Amino acid sequence: MSERKTLEQLTDGELHISHSQISTYQNCSLKYFFRYVEGRKPESINISLPFGSSIHTSLATLYRGIKNHQVEPLEAITETFKTCLSLDLDSSDLPIIYSKTTPDKESAIAMGVKMLEVFYNTVNISDYEVVDVELPLSAPLYTYQGKSTDFKLVGIIDLLLKSPTGDLLVVDFKTASKSISQSAVNEDTQLTAYSYLLASNKLITSTSDIECQYCVLLKTKEPKVQQLNTTRTRSDRRRFAKIANVVLAAIDAKIFMPVQSWLCSSCDYSTVCKEW
Repeated sequence: MSERKTLEQLTDGELHISHSQISTYQNCSLKYFFRYVEGRKPESINISLPFGSSIHTSLATLYRGIKNHQVEPLEAITETFKTCLSLDLDSSDLPIIYSKTTPDKESAIAMGVKMLEVFYNTVNISDYEVVDVELPLSAPLYTYQGKSTDFKLVGIIDLLLKSPTGDLLVVDFKTASKSISQSAVNEDTQLTAYSYLLASNKLITSTSDIECQYCVLLKTKEPKVQQLNTTRTRSDRRRFAKIANVVLAAIDAKIFMPVQSWLCSSCDYSTVCKEW
């Protein structure tokens, strides 16, 4: 089941917002307007999207096997990646924008296979129990003062682990062309959104801290894996709720404007943005 369909089932027609929508608005509110208000079809697809999705599917296959006490062989994981990426690229009716590290379909497949091989041979979670894989969660969105809103926050946690001491660890998988800094992980609001969902669903207490991790598969000449740990607190969750509500208020006020940044070079609405 696709992520979109999973989230639709979570909300069942209710008003909702995801971290992806919040982040899109923060990065460029005009892009948010094109995608989520107008429902405009993208002009192209950046290779990073189907590539990252195929990596996620492959890792989900690996960890579902571990959860069921059956370790999938490396060949099965890489074959899942090749099949998923090929299907996505071959079925796309939009032009694919490739990158320097993956200039065509064949190089993208080769890069993904190398990245998964490195991950498979270096990442060890034998001390942890796999609680869930691609865990969908929803929760009422409150203001930071604790007042209820009409919206739900929705999201899908890539991997939820439990340590030998019973503490939970939220893992979010990323693909990137260069290393991510510890400060970026410490400030990341996606992990905070997951923390909010876990607390709201009583998987942790409302006052608990929770350990989180970015597991980054790097698309470098020699692929590497970064594991960056951070913590989210009750204070972080309250700040996130405030950000989410401010974004919703701005959307309701129909405030949409372009934001020029490095993201413009790979934006899938560049033509209509220039027309705007």
